Amino acid sequence: MDNDPAARALAIHHRLVELYGDHPARPHLDPLEELVSTILSQNTNDLNRDRAFERLRRRFPNWEAVRDAPVEAVEEAIRPAGLSRIKAPRIQAALRRISTERGVLSLDFLAELPLQEARSWLTAMEGIGPKTAAIVLLFAFGRPAFPVDTHIHRVSKRLGLIPPNASRERAHLLLEQLLPPEVYYTAHLNLIRHGRETCHPRRPACAHCPLLDLCPYGQGQEDR
Repeated sequence: MDNDPAARALAIHHRLVELYGDHPARPHLDPLEELVSTILSQNTNDLNRDRAFERLRRRFPNWEAVRDAPVEAVEEAIRPAGLSRIKAPRIQAALRRISTERGVLSLDFLAELPLQEARSWLTAMEGIGPKTAAIVLLFAFGRPAFPVDTHIHRVSKRLGLIPPNASRERAHLLLEQLLPPEVYYTAHLNLIRHGRETCHPRRPACAHCPLLDLCPYGQGQEDR
């Protein structure tokens, strides 16, 4: 198995399913809501993201109103998410681009585009990187894209699924190549949970990790 990276990645996935369960893929939000929510999530936690998103929806009757509002009003609404002076212009710029290019505030057209074209369309917007694009494509459309956040990036490196010098951007494609598309949703959620509960940035609980026998990093910690 050590000579077959895909088989090893799948073994890790199955182990995490035993630990944290399987998660049937389901839409979280509609695509436009998912895009805005993911922009809000950048550099903050889920609680602050959700507070900001709820405030934004309460303050404005629709996305057209968010698009056309003074930027200061959007900044104030999303303040709980932090970096509101950066995120508010990004949200409005994304809404304006969608309106200008599509004639309507909807991302439903992405369902019909080839995957790479849909990814490129999203990442052409300022502040929309591979993670945000992959979240929209996977969570809103059920399309085979693998989002990589800071937890997945760290855990995947320690497990040897991606090279130590792999950037987060490259990690998206590497993990998509390693795992079958039908497990992306569950693998994404379980790797994040493992990073939060066991494979911490500092002082990971290697001695108690159920992936220890599959983890070069953890085995190296035992040798010290």
